[in-house]
Amino acid sequence: MRQTFEEHADPSFGPKHLPLIRAEMARQGLDGFIVPHEDEHQNEYLPDANERLAWATGFTGSAGAAVILTETAAVFVDGRYTLQVKEQVDGRWFETLDLIEVGPAAWLEAQAKPGWAIGYDPRLHSPDGLKTMAAAAAKAGASLKPVGANPLDAAWKGRPNQPAAPVVPHPLVYAGEEASAKRARIGAAVAAAGAEVALITAPASVAWLFNVRGGDVIRSPLPLGQALLEADGKARLFLDPAKVTETLPAWLGNEVTLEPTDALALALAGLSGRKVMVDPSQSSAWCFDALAAAGAEAVRAQDPVLLPKACKNPVEIQGAREAHLRDGAALSRFLHWLATEGQTNPPDEIEAVCKLEALREATGALKDLSFDTIAGAGPNGAIVHYRPTRKTNRRTRMGDLLLVDSGGQYLDGTTDVTRTVAIGDPSAEMKQRFTLVLKGHIALASVRFPEGTVGSQLDVLARAALWAKGLNYDHGTGHGVGSYLGVHEGPQRIAGRSDTVALKPGMIVSNEPGFYKTGGYGIRIENLQFVTEASAVEGGERPMLGFETLTLAPIDRRVIELSLLTADEKAWLDTYHARVLAEVGPLVEAKVKTWLAKACAPI
Repeated sequence: MRQTFEEHADPSFGPKHLPLIRAEMARQGLDGFIVPHEDEHQNEYLPDANERLAWATGFTGSAGAAVILTETAAVFVDGRYTLQVKEQVDGRWFETLDLIEVGPAAWLEAQAKPGWAIGYDPRLHSPDGLKTMAAAAAKAGASLKPVGANPLDAAWKGRPNQPAAPVVPHPLVYAGEEASAKRARIGAAVAAAGAEVALITAPASVAWLFNVRGGDVIRSPLPLGQALLEADGKARLFLDPAKVTETLPAWLGNEVTLEPTDALALALAGLSGRKVMVDPSQSSAWCFDALAAAGAEAVRAQDPVLLPKACKNPVEIQGAREAHLRDGAALSRFLHWLATEGQTNPPDEIEAVCKLEALREATGALKDLSFDTIAGAGPNGAIVHYRPTRKTNRRTRMGDLLLVDSGGQYLDGTTDVTRTVAIGDPSAEMKQRFTLVLKGHIALASVRFPEGTVGSQLDVLARAALWAKGLNYDHGTGHGVGSYLGVHEGPQRIAGRSDTVALKPGMIVSNEPGFYKTGGYGIRIENLQFVTEASAVEGGERPMLGFETLTLAPIDRRVIELSLLTADEKAWLDTYHARVLAEVGPLVEAKVKTWLAKACAPI
């Protein structure tokens, strides 16, 4: 569980493997090979055995890709990882490029030669993504070639074994709905969409559908596996037998057949003539190829589990409240530590991370972190996805802002919270920027909106105060969060990009506007909140949805420029802080409660 602070998960990562990979490419008649970050399960966090991009290049970020040709190679990352990729990847061997502005397809089109065969592993790519790459290769006179054996895997001597953590029941007291009921209603949705069976390949969907959890992936309690769900609710669940405990078959029930993972290919081959729902954004090209070879009809549609999983039931919402209350007490102890000891003996980033993790562990309920803690002091806080390492670790100084973005995994819920704290006295500029971010946070927390509203329609609320001063931030404002599952969960989001997924009651989303001054400091204020049922608005004509805040921890009042807040914004902050004190206060020791009373006092 403990967070590590090394540059690489494995010191053997890096470009020294290029000759080995190229030798395997030559053996298979390939002139190039595409290496995505994604694994067979499209996970955000990967088991060690699937860290192919990191092993080949040295880059350990959570998004990216590489293309390796016979003489040249390139790594592609988005704006979050511009600094990290330069630190981790040797520029003598890999060109580093922007994933969005250039992208693997454009680079391949410019670099490939006529007649070249560019290999790809169909288990690691979406069919739509491959279409873009194939078109780029064709323009260069080259072609894509699927491989049966991944040349990188063949070159990776000493590759770790695939994880085999036990798959365990997720009890009804946390899940809130029997797995049989879930399978029945999802099966009915599959039939309504014109399919007979659905192929479910996303581990989070498998976990939710069968009310199970696993431990195959760090920071997310996921069991790696796949499933076939019939329209009548019966299912076949494909898991490594090493993960199957004695109690699991009874928990799953008689309508679920357990089969080993390597039986999936044969199962798909047996679907001849049937209509199979499959999500092209979640399932790989290999799945589509297998269905086509079997003579099945692929019904392209969103994973039918995604939306029901996102709309938390009352038990899950109550679990989220309890998890956030417990987590809020741990976080308040941490903020008290920063406000007292941290002001006289400012901690470095690693000390802050370890202190907060220890306080969460002290609850006795923490199962894991929900992601590696981001703790950025001063200029490091301006790096949006910064993670402290022993090389970059910085001690906070008087006059710094310390940005801490963290979360925990508990059986009853998943948390994600960011607080920005002043060490010493913040500057007038810091206070102005912080207050503009706070105004955006309050606007999004307070909004009422009609059914059918999508996240992109609300995103401007979080940015308006910043925009008015010519400022902005380059990340999304809100992401979905699972229930003891992934800290990043779709299909809902709050971002500037156009969206088609309406916000629905029970969806949990983050509210996290920010501001980042390169070389100076970073500011982010993040709470989780869930969409409430539509209710009447006094004097209104239509019922409206809204948000209820889940996160409970004080916001640093010392960084607020009160003159910039309206009366309504001050009232929101006072009400929120009164709730924090009332709910968290009884859970903390006397000295923390005394400090909390001052931190939450009306402004």
